[in-house]
Amino acid sequence: MKSSTDTKEKDIKRKWHLIDLKGKTLGRVSTEIAGLLMGKSKSNFVRHLDMGDYVVLINAKEIKVTGKKEDQKKYYRHSGYPGGFKAETLRELRIKKPEEIIRHAVSGMLPQNRLRAKMLKRLKVFSGENHTFQDKFKE
Repeated sequence: MKSSTDTKEKDIKRKWHLIDLKGKTLGRVSTEIAGLLMGKSKSNFVRHLDMGDYVVLINAKEIKVTGKKEDQKKYYRHSGYPGGFKAETLRELRIKKPEEIIRHAVSGMLPQNRLRAKMLKRLKVFSGENHTFQDKFKE
């Protein structure tokens, strides 16, 4: 009789995924990325371990959104000081930091626990075609 074994930290094997965001819809691709970062497609997946893969995203500035989100979707932050509240639209954020649009969307789809920061460290976002992880994708 075969018994099942628990997944251990040393058994985790991480892969590298390269995703081109040109023309892809923000929400749909964010769910796919969140799944890769969590490792949900792995056969030995357990929730209490960080089992995800590395994800490299290119062309973040060319991500697509539907409807009027470009002007109506707002991103908020606060410095912690009086009068330190800032709000900017998706269009403004795309010009300044297009990587943050993706990072914010994916972060909201990851579990809100101690593993989230570890998972987000494996997310590498680049606004253009070039990235620093060429050696991981040589075939």
